[in-house]
Amino acid sequence: MVAQFAVELRGLRAVEGEEPPRILHLNPRLRGDWSHRPVLEMNTCFRMQWGKAHRCDGNPSKNDDQVDGLIKCEKWDRRDSVDSKETKTGSWLNRFIGRAKKPEMRWPYPFSEGKMFVLTIQAGIEGYHVSVGGRHVASFPHRMGFSLEDATGLAVTGGVDVHSIYATSLPKVHPSFSLQQVLEMSDRWKARPVSEEPIQVFIGIISATNHFAERMAIRKSWMQFPAIQLGNVVARFFVALSHRKEINAALKTEAEYFGDVVILPFIDRYELVVLKTVAICEFGVQNVTAEYIMKCDDDTFVRLDVVLKQISVYNRTMPLYMGNLNLLHRPLRHGKWAVTYEEWPEFVYPPYANGPGYVISIDIARDIVSRHANHSLRLFKMEDVSMGMWVEDFNSTAPVQYIHSWRFCQFGCVHNYFTAHYQSPWQMLCLWNKLSSGRAHCCNYR
Repeated sequence: MVAQFAVELRGLRAVEGEEPPRILHLNPRLRGDWSHRPVLEMNTCFRMQWGKAHRCDGNPSKNDDQVDGLIKCEKWDRRDSVDSKETKTGSWLNRFIGRAKKPEMRWPYPFSEGKMFVLTIQAGIEGYHVSVGGRHVASFPHRMGFSLEDATGLAVTGGVDVHSIYATSLPKVHPSFSLQQVLEMSDRWKARPVSEEPIQVFIGIISATNHFAERMAIRKSWMQFPAIQLGNVVARFFVALSHRKEINAALKTEAEYFGDVVILPFIDRYELVVLKTVAICEFGVQNVTAEYIMKCDDDTFVRLDVVLKQISVYNRTMPLYMGNLNLLHRPLRHGKWAVTYEEWPEFVYPPYANGPGYVISIDIARDIVSRHANHSLRLFKMEDVSMGMWVEDFNSTAPVQYIHSWRFCQFGCVHNYFTAHYQSPWQMLCLWNKLSSGRAHCCNYR
């Protein structure tokens, strides 16, 4: 049997007839699976589509592979019998024969058949933390598209008898948008006023309403590049409104203090993200005098120094579209990112750069703004595909330089990256610290 028992935080059913989404799927496998060793597996599931499993098998994670300062997988003893007579004898002998280092504390797999246990799941800013018997066992980072507020139910399934369930210490305000816990109100992190002088690049950062921690991490990391501090590059967050008044009030406070947030007058929804991209183009055309516009997400770390060098390599007299380009991609008709034939009747998408980070020249942005103003701009809910569509239209009248680089990383962080995606606030600061010491190394994969 693979799944001895499972504990799940579930959301509301998205479609009738489908299982509700699993915000957190925690599956201890006491008898093991294909590995034949006990494991602890965590995952998410939306619209019947499972994500990539995060498995703990007794080997500890690296110290830089952390969630809220806790490593993703703690160590436990992988031997079949940790309490055998031979093991105890060997342990005592090693103590008495003068071993140089002190004995290592060994912990068994946290679950055992027929034994009672206390399982605690704690929600943090960056993810969920699992403890058994008061000892931390594993941590699971929040996945993109899922938030703590989505978890409306708890399910316990499989071969386990439940004695009691408690929900305690629930905060009135989620820590990710608690200003006292996340925002560091210091003049050091305030944005410079926009200069009337020409600049090289304007960066628009798409951010969710309650991502206060993500925005603060960017202010304290790659927004400290000299190009931004000296005013040659301007960066702004583009944030839509929440349906919750207290979040909007906190957002307004943040925007007024730091001066780097553009609040957009609509409710934040995935289908409307494309309007944020249009707003970035409008700001880059109307509020600053920039040669290029870069769009990225609030979980993207940008190595601005190397991105600027890349831009300078190419012909400035020709329009530019640079990023991690996709060619002949087909729409997904099922799953979380499903697209209906009514939304996109064509069989393939135009060439487009992945949304976490790409660059366009200002002439392309002007064309987008102009066509949006006269209501001739076609909008599609996937903003990166929309940009590819707009650039393709522009390319029909003025040849565009399509520049592809895998170093605009879509799936995480790679060696010698230009941008790193899916970076948590902790990882943002970690990457910045490594860059500051002269090492462009990844902190870990999400």
